Parts: sequence; C-alpha cells; structure tokens
Amino acid sequence: MGASHAFAYQLLDGFEICGIVSTGKSKEVLNEKLGGGYALFNDYETALKETKPDAVCISTYPDTHEDFAIKALEAGAHVFIEKPLADTVAGAQRVVEAAKKADKKVVVGYILRVHPSWERFVTEAQGLGKPLVMRMNLNQQSHGYMWGVHRNLMKSLSPIVDCGVHYIDVMCQMTRSKPLRVNAIGARLTDDIPAGNYNYGQLQIWFEDGSVGWYEAGWGPMISETAFFVKDVIGPKGSASIVAKDAGGTGKSSSVEAHTKTESIRVHHADLNGSDEFVKEDTWINLEDEPDHQELCNREQRYFLRAITEDLDLTDHLSDAVTSLQIAFACDESVKTGRTVDLA
Repeated sequence: MGASHAFAYQLLDGFEICGIVSTGKSKEVLNEKLGGGYALFNDYETALKETKPDAVCISTYPDTHEDFAIKALEAGAHVFIEKPLADTVAGAQRVVEAAKKADKKVVVGYILRVHPSWERFVTEAQGLGKPLVMRMNLNQQSHGYMWGVHRNLMKSLSPIVDCGVHYIDVMCQMTRSKPLRVNAIGARLTDDIPAGNYNYGQLQIWFEDGSVGWYEAGWGPMISETAFFVKDVIGPKGSASIVAKDAGGTGKSSSVEAHTKTESIRVHHADLNGSDEFVKEDTWINLEDEPDHQELCNREQRYFLRAITEDLDLTDHLSDAVTSLQIAFACDESVKTGRTVDLA
C-alpha cells in the first residue's frame, strides 16, 4: 500500500515526495521504481525532523499507527493513514484528539469508500428496506510473500480486525443504525502465529433497527478458496449481490487487485403477484469501467488533497473509523472470551 500511495503522490499535482522511510530495503526498491532521487531514511523521527513535511502517509504495520500519526501531527503535518487507525480503540481516539489539537487533517485508508461500484452497492442496499441482512467474507489462501505479510499482521491484529474494519464500515453505511452487540468465533489453524492469536474468525453484529451482519475472514495456506468472496445484502424488498466472476475465481483469494473488484451487481426484486410469482426479473448492473487498485489509491490521495486544500470537515469520517474499529475489537474480545459483547 505504501508503494501504491507513493506512485499516487508522484503522479498527482499538489504533492511532492520529500522522503521515504522504512527499516528495511523496501525504500531502496521503491525509490528505484519511482525513478530515484528521493531522500531515504531508516528512522521515522529523523525523517520528520529533517524533511519537515506538510503531510505524512503511514502505511506501516498497525502497531505503529498511533505513535507515528501523533508524532506527525505534533510536527505540524497532515496525515493519511492506512486502516486501522490504531491497534486499540483508545489509541484511535487519541489520534483523533491529536488531530483536533493540531488542527490538522487525518484521512483513514478505507479504500472501498472511493470505489464507485461499492458506493453503488451501498446505495442499492439502502433501497431494500429495513431490516437488512448483510453477508460478507474475504478469506485469503495466502502463501509465499503474502503469508509472510499475514504472519506479521497477526502479531498485533486478527484477520477479522485488520480486514473486517472495511466490511464493518460498509455495513454501518448500509444501515446507518446504531450497532448494539456482537458475537464472534475463531480458530488457530497454525503454529506459525503467536499463542493466543487466531487466523480464522467470523463475526455477527446486531443493529438497533433490527439489521444483522455476518463477516468471515481467514488467512493462511490452509484456507479454502471455495466461496471465499461473498458480498450479499437482503432486505424486505429484495437483495443485492456482488457477482465477481473473475475476482471470485480459483486462485484469486490472495490477489490484492481482485479484492476490490465487483464486476457486476445482481439486484433481486421481491415483489409478487396474486399467484405469488415474481413480478420483476432480476436487474444486472454491469460494472465494466472499474478503477484498478492503483487508481483507487490515486482517488484516496485526491481526497486527502481536497481535505487539506478545501478544509473538509472530517468529523464523521474519523467517527466512522473509530466506530468500525470499536466493533472489530469487540468481536475480537468475543472470540477470546466466548461471550457476546454489548457495545456502549
């Protein structure tokens, strides 16, 4: 994600890269891909001090997000930060408070929020009546490089927290109702992750308007690619489903490019006639002109630039980011305690 955002900054007017930071060799590799010539740093605080940036993009592992964001804000920089906002709810709230104190913008990388097809999916869901039944998953049969990434992520977060915040956020957009309680289960399918962590989980959310949501996520070489890509919402008036024939195909569960693909939305109409037969045929919304992963990152950075230059009010944006994280961590608590968790 850091590389994709860097390409966006290089492409877009309004940004100029003043430095690249990483503890390993990735900064040299990225610098070469960008054409070279950028200042490189091993230490984040040194980079802040020497470059004095107007904005910082944080695409590190989640356990550094809070610390890096607050240091950037205190240094007078706006912040774009990959989800989740922090690795604890309290940490996320501290970042929000630091942004208010510094009077700087913080944009969280919820990439589906800039995806026109997912925006359409949310709109279709909102037209199905209440309550809604939302069913989603994204299991990833990871191996090689991606299994290394997932193992590192699971040192601090479970799949249903790190990946689930995207889809919890989508559910909250669909219902725009207060989440009341959660229940979740999980399983540790490998000894390659720390004791007490789990690499498979599924969660359930109850909302005040009677809506319910289900999400499933698993990472690892043992994960099945059968029905790993389900995006489905049902209401009294019918249903809407993402039908991703290519993105949902064999061998695609570990593809980052495929994770944002929708391809088409099938809208089912529940209207019946006097014989209890359907009045309308299903509607297919074909989505052929979809932005690829790099273009989605470009759109995120265009929004970040607008937030800064147009002084956009990001109160709701940050509130939603904290809420989705709060729900995800409540689900994590439910897995570890075996109990339903009520949300404050």
